[in-house]
Amino acid sequence: RFHGEGFQEGLAEGSQAGMAEGRRCGALHGARIGSETGYYLGFALTWHCLLQKCTDEKNSKKIRALDSLIGMIQKFPYEDPTYDKLQEDLEKIRGKFRQVCSMLNIQSDFRIGTERSSLTF
Repeated sequence: RFHGEGFQEGLAEGSQAGMAEGRRCGALHGARIGSETGYYLGFALTWHCLLQKCTDEKNSKKIRALDSLIGMIQKFPYEDPTYDKLQEDLEKIRGKFRQVCSMLNIQSDFRIGTERSSLTF
């Protein structure tokens, strides 16, 4: 009898703790994805505005690549946590971002840091 009661209490506590941990983990992962895609979108929109002033052939290729990146980000299903191709689409966006950075001849390093930055002189 005590064994059964202990099992039921442990099961209830474990279920509650698991739900809380899962919710916290999901919120953190979602925030990271949102931060990453927001960075890419801001980057793409900024470069798109900067390159629109020049209308040569090289810049038109860059603008088309930026348009493609912007479109991919805007179609990304932020509202659907059950979307089965979420990781695939995110990898495509990352690849397009790296391609655009290569075309613009700039480094493509996006990192989410948990430590605070400090000024050094």
